[in-house]
Amino acid sequence: MTAANADKSLLAVARGRRRTPPPAWLMRQAGRYLPEYREVRARAGSFLDLCFQPEMAAEVTLQPIRRFGFDAAILFADILLLPHALGREVRFVEGEGPRLDPLQDAATIAGLQDIDPLPALAPVFETVSRVQQALPDDCTLIGFAGAPWTVATYMVAGGTEREQVQARLFAYREPAAFQSLIDRLTETTIAYLEAQIAAGAEAVKLFDSWSGALAPAEFRRWCQLPAARIVATLHARHPDVPVIGFPRGCGGLLTEYAASTGVDVIALDTGTDPAWADRVLPPGLPVQGNLDPLALIAGGGALEQAVAGILAALGNRPHVFNLGHGILPQTPPDNVAALLRLLRGD
Repeated sequence: MTAANADKSLLAVARGRRRTPPPAWLMRQAGRYLPEYREVRARAGSFLDLCFQPEMAAEVTLQPIRRFGFDAAILFADILLLPHALGREVRFVEGEGPRLDPLQDAATIAGLQDIDPLPALAPVFETVSRVQQALPDDCTLIGFAGAPWTVATYMVAGGTEREQVQARLFAYREPAAFQSLIDRLTETTIAYLEAQIAAGAEAVKLFDSWSGALAPAEFRRWCQLPAARIVATLHARHPDVPVIGFPRGCGGLLTEYAASTGVDVIALDTGTDPAWADRVLPPGLPVQGNLDPLALIAGGGALEQAVAGILAALGNRPHVFNLGHGILPQTPPDNVAALLRLLRGD
């Protein structure tokens, strides 16, 4: 890590140094709540077209940095770009979400071994490079990927399924085939994140958005073990690049996940009591989170109270302020500006 990078507030916190006020960014900060995003989105065509047009994807990545001055930018992309690059059809249906061709047999999973996803993802790496060149000197660029379990749930079910019934049943009934899918996703996620790092990402985040659907033994097998492999490989090859882990909904398994995976920063979801997390997590482990996105929509006294509670609970450890899940489209941009004023004492 260069001296300039080490002095960036988010990277300093990821390495165990407390900062007051804490660095702040928001999950999905480049998105539909911003009118400037909606204007670019209307010109782009489909959502996938936006993700794969580097000039536009870089523009929407940078929009919240220009407007609010966040301490980090996160690459504008989607966790389903990886299965798309592995040859699975992915489409986004307005008002319904992602749709994929379901992947439900061992032969189709075996066919994934023959596909190198990186050439199809080259526009994403160009976006990373463009953003890195345009960012302010004190702003960190975060790359990301979906964790293998979460990506697998979409691939098996063919879309979003809240209880992840199809993926869970497939894993129980066909454990060898499902293990093969998880292994392939683990390998390709490592390659994908390494390519983002090579293009300029200074930290990376692993989103396991559906980890909370699993029973403890399955959580350990399908979430913890792949994350540990990804983190260990990235640490060995890129020791200066911190990894943020987000095992959403994992509840009491949070401490086990943190210990077993070796993530540099553990992100807390909305349902996690930050005071509890501070008590049970290892002293000095950096945390990220975890404002309720609805408190941000509400604004005013509700927002002030929620922010004060999080800052008080996590004030004795390195902390990156964020939401406990992604920002919602109906969020007033003025409330985001008010949040940053609260944090920074402006």
